[in-house]
Amino acid sequence: MTERTTRDMEVVSTGKSAVKAHVLIITAPYYADIAEHLMAGATAEVAAQQSTFEAVSVEGALEIPQALGAAVDAGIIPRNAVGGAGRFDGVIALGCIIRGETSHYDVVVGQANNWLMQIAIDSGTPVGNAILTVDTKDQAMKRASGGRKGKGGDAARACLGLIGLRQSFEAGLR
Repeated sequence: MTERTTRDMEVVSTGKSAVKAHVLIITAPYYADIAEHLMAGATAEVAAQQSTFEAVSVEGALEIPQALGAAVDAGIIPRNAVGGAGRFDGVIALGCIIRGETSHYDVVVGQANNWLMQIAIDSGTPVGNAILTVDTKDQAMKRASGGRKGKGGDAARACLGLIGLRQSFEAGLR
């Protein structure tokens, strides 16, 4: 076995989006104004990277992973398929959880993010996560605002970057 250093390895960047990716945006508009800002940033970034999207809405953050699971189960997102023929190449999750006076916040934050990433890993789905977890609505608005530079744009870049990385890996497997 030959030891390799980072100088010997080819670096694959996740900063480049896939060509003509089509993504599903799952949004939880419990806080409608925040969701609108997140959506504006995500869709602006998707368009800037010459990709397309469709969007669905669910009641709250806990429902986002359930919607992802349903999309995978329905086959519109391919399950661990190299060159899969699903309708969507990845998912952008948008929502907001604001700390309240009870422990409900901790449960929702932990479960929504855990389930989302568990389904993403189990199914091989590229996911960009912008489920904001904040103490105040003011903090949420600051993170959601900014168009492509806000957290919605960040999640879109993450999703598209993972799709591009996946396509690079798949191309190397053929």
